Amino acid sequence: MHNGTTITQFIIEEQRHIAGATGDFTSLLNDIVTACKVISNMVNHGALVGVLGSAGSENVQGETQKKLDVLSNEVFIRSNEWAGHLAALASEEMDEIYPIPSKFPRGKYLLTFDPLDGSSNIDVNVSVGTIFSILRCPGGKEAPTERDFLQAGTQQVAAGYALYGPSTMMVLTTGNGVNGFTLDQNIGEFILTHPKMEIPVDTQEFAINASNMRFWEAPIRRYVDECLAGKEGPRGKDFNMRWIASMVAEVHRILTRGGVFMYPMDAKMKEKGQGGKLRLLYEANPMSFIVEQAGGGSITGTHRIMDLQPEGLHQRVPVILGSRNEVERIQGYHGQDD
Repeated sequence: MHNGTTITQFIIEEQRHIAGATGDFTSLLNDIVTACKVISNMVNHGALVGVLGSAGSENVQGETQKKLDVLSNEVFIRSNEWAGHLAALASEEMDEIYPIPSKFPRGKYLLTFDPLDGSSNIDVNVSVGTIFSILRCPGGKEAPTERDFLQAGTQQVAAGYALYGPSTMMVLTTGNGVNGFTLDQNIGEFILTHPKMEIPVDTQEFAINASNMRFWEAPIRRYVDECLAGKEGPRGKDFNMRWIASMVAEVHRILTRGGVFMYPMDAKMKEKGQGGKLRLLYEANPMSFIVEQAGGGSITGTHRIMDLQPEGLHQRVPVILGSRNEVERIQGYHGQDD
């Protein structure tokens, strides 16, 4: 394929190799791409069009919502509800699922999404993004319920994210590797720029919020201590530490040059009765699908994330993902700790 492949061309080409593909899926992805272009435009013009700052409302987790979170959520719903590809949507910003209104046709897919991930960074001009995951609606339900969304990550049909950085990128998997597309602002199209993205199996870079160190469990503390000990320590090499606090930006860096990202379970979360920090359906599952498709690993510490059976729409899990050899080492440390 030549350099000028647009994301739509790419998806259509890819669907040709799938028996029984109807074009439905291609159109759904197209609607998602459109939503991400609109959000990209809003993020880029942020302060100029008065969309920064807090909306004065809170989402289901009790976090203050930014205006842009609320707007991005609206954009995603409006872009995807009308075309007849979806039976329902679920968003990190909404308490309950959003069934397709009866005035629109209903389709066979479900969409979960985090409309603006890392939005605490928006006011300081750090990269944010959108994460999404597509599932089949069991039995093509006329009236989907929350239970229909509670599918293991292995059931995902596709997952992707848009990164609104110096350039806007879309990274996508449909279970056949990972491909990256860059938005050409001149023509308003995402162009294939990063075909077949692969995460190096080895790395000398890790990302974790070190301010939580005193709450970490033993395996994570051991792993980080060994990295920090550098050349003189048991690992025999120096490591760099990163922490952006925007999951999309963290994962994108790992896809581009390797690394490991950790938001592990800790004593503080346990005390609050939280199962972790990141949401299984909106963040952990889609990102795990992408990372695994690029040759990386993604675990809770002890278990593969994509094997988890979700128990609730807003369930949280610990997340450790990235370069395979490091992820396997961390999982090994958890095994020894048990």
